[in-house]
Amino acid sequence: MNKTNIHNKNNKLFVASIAMVVALALFVSPMLNVDDALATHNKKNKAKQSIDQSQSSNQNAQCVSGVTTFLSCNNVSFQHQKNSGNNALAQSGQGGNSAEQSISQSQSSSQNSQVVSGGDTISSGNNINVQSQENTGSNALAQS
Repeated sequence: MNKTNIHNKNNKLFVASIAMVVALALFVSPMLNVDDALATHNKKNKAKQSIDQSQSSNQNAQCVSGVTTFLSCNNVSFQHQKNSGNNALAQSGQGGNSAEQSISQSQSSSQNSQVVSGGDTISSGNNINVQSQENTGSNALAQS
């Protein structure tokens, strides 16, 4: 036998050994799995999933002027949340399933503006807050 044939035989034996180890791992792993995420007919299943979004804005402005105050000490806040994803959960088992599932969005804005002016106060000390929330996804749950 030449050196090339021995090398090819060794490569084939190595590949066959790796394939056998992977096949054994795939066959045995479901039997050893104790994670509740694997739904079986002999277990109670518990699941908890959520999509949470939160935004906060805190603004403070103070102006003191001895003359006319123009376009000063304004607080502007724009907040937008969009969720277009889905939140899906499915369980199967012999009863005893429990599931908690939620999509929550929250926004808060705190604004404070103080203007002291010795003259006219023009477009100053305004608090503007624009908030929007949009959820176009679905929240589905199935248990059997």
